[in-house]
Amino acid sequence: MAPSLSAREILNTLVAFPTVSRDSNLDLVDWVESYLADHGVRAHRVLSDCATKASLFANVGPDRAGGVVLSGHSDVVPVDGQAWNTDPWTVTERDGRLYGRGTCDMKGFDALALAAVPLALERGVRRPLQIALSHDEELGCTGAPPMIDRMREVLPPAATAIIGEPSMMKVVTAHKGGTGFHTRVVGHEVHSSIMHKGVSAVMEAARLVDWANRMNEANRARPVPDRAADFDPPWTTVHVGRISGGTAGNITAGECRFGLDFRVVPGDSLEEWMAAYRAEVARVEAAMQAVHPDARIELTPYFHVPALMPETDGAAERIVRALTGDNGVHVVSYGTEAGQFQERGYSAVVCGPGDIAQAHQPNEYLTVDQFQAGERFIHRLVDTLCKE
Repeated sequence: MAPSLSAREILNTLVAFPTVSRDSNLDLVDWVESYLADHGVRAHRVLSDCATKASLFANVGPDRAGGVVLSGHSDVVPVDGQAWNTDPWTVTERDGRLYGRGTCDMKGFDALALAAVPLALERGVRRPLQIALSHDEELGCTGAPPMIDRMREVLPPAATAIIGEPSMMKVVTAHKGGTGFHTRVVGHEVHSSIMHKGVSAVMEAARLVDWANRMNEANRARPVPDRAADFDPPWTTVHVGRISGGTAGNITAGECRFGLDFRVVPGDSLEEWMAAYRAEVARVEAAMQAVHPDARIELTPYFHVPALMPETDGAAERIVRALTGDNGVHVVSYGTEAGQFQERGYSAVVCGPGDIAQAHQPNEYLTVDQFQAGERFIHRLVDTLCKE
């Protein structure tokens, strides 16, 4: 068996791989697979459709049911255009902080999970520890579902899944669900002096963006149901982050593209919100086609993340509360693969080191204190798996 690396050494290695979602993560996956093999652990890959990325999972310990999954993601967001004071691909420790892209979101947790492998083997866990590293989490958790499905086929069924997104080591038992559409509006170009004979894709897209504004206003004004009260904000949000289109200032735009996404509180239905948007698109499209028959709106769904729902006496919540001592009620508005594990039969919670406010930021960091708290958590988890 190879000498064990410390969690900090593993973090240094993982951050050095620039696994931005638009690029391949296979160099990192190769390293993790080799690391596991050095400890006698077989890794399983699940390739992306384009075969330039992969998720990876493994079973550490006995081949029996009832284990615990430590789930993280390998991809990070870009650093383009951000003003960094350090090299984002090198972990730099300064004033009690570990700076680097992904230290917080979420290679810090990944490093802790991988450091648990030799620990679990040395201590002889009686229930297995399972490692799960997905790709394209930052693109809508698209890599996790095929990974989880494959895990269910080849690994002994685990009882719980701990998703290590940054939560300040608090036990998060619910998060919003999310879905999104790439929207392409196709208009009909004419000179803007006779715009009534054309269809401006930009101006028609603006109607859909305004629909999002109106939905946000209506949702904010509704009474807050108890199940949503702990969220910030405690209502479903509709968001447009990017938009582009048009050829010139004096031509009705022939095309406009934007992304629209929903973050849905538990109790609201992702499917109903998707249907509501499709209905509004159909209404706007009909008016466009009354002017010119070739005008149209094309929708392409690009992610679908189910909400993490609170569980009644959930196994994951029980074990993580026991390990952390946290008995508070915590929910988050960001999405994770926790809902995807849950809908496939796992008891799931979110618990990991770091503050989500640091995620995606220039000079992203994870505090040393939080990293060490994560190490203590992992040691207690392994101790627990040795006893049962």
